Amino acid sequence: MIALLLRDLRLATRAGGGFGLSLTFFLILVTLVPFGVGPESGRLATIAPGILWVGALLASLLSLDRLFALDHEDGTLEQLATAPLPLEAVVAMKAIAHWLTTGLPLALIAPLLGVLLHLPGAAMPALALSLAVGTPALSMIGAFGAGLTVGLKRGGLLLSLLVLPLYVPTLIFGAEVARRGAEGAALGTPMAFLGAITLGTLALLPYATAAAIRVNLR
Repeated sequence: MIALLLRDLRLATRAGGGFGLSLTFFLILVTLVPFGVGPESGRLATIAPGILWVGALLASLLSLDRLFALDHEDGTLEQLATAPLPLEAVVAMKAIAHWLTTGLPLALIAPLLGVLLHLPGAAMPALALSLAVGTPALSMIGAFGAGLTVGLKRGGLLLSLLVLPLYVPTLIFGAEVARRGAEGAALGTPMAFLGAITLGTLALLPYATAAAIRVNLR
């Protein structure tokens, strides 16, 4: 499993692998927001948690269509499906690799970009924590969508349509954690819901994704 994880990490960090694309998209989106809503610091600080979370969510979508597509094109996915390693473990490793190259860097860079949106300093730890806890759910849900659409022509658009509604609970509670951090309020309730969503997706979706891939490979 470690070899598979390292392989996916190498593929993701190569030119065109999606690693730099997600971060670049996130940076561009956050940079453009002040031009669209105005430079007023109070307004930007109010919408900053939601904007940063929406940006992270959309950035995580960019490389999802490559999660299984490349392996399907060269026949590797069929070999992985018949290998002694359970397909559920393969799905989990690919989701972890996606998070390590997308979700984790976004969580680390988001507080720095929050400065551009005049996000209060007190909100920075809450924002980073919410992204660190919530982005694994984005990667796992994205892997589920990628498993459903693997092998389909123009599956990228369908993948986005399938995944975006499933991202909404994570977005709501993640942005709420960051908002409460900015206001100095208690983080316990939204953080508990956010953690429960992540744990639930990590526990259930590898099996659902593996089942979807087996159906698509028949």
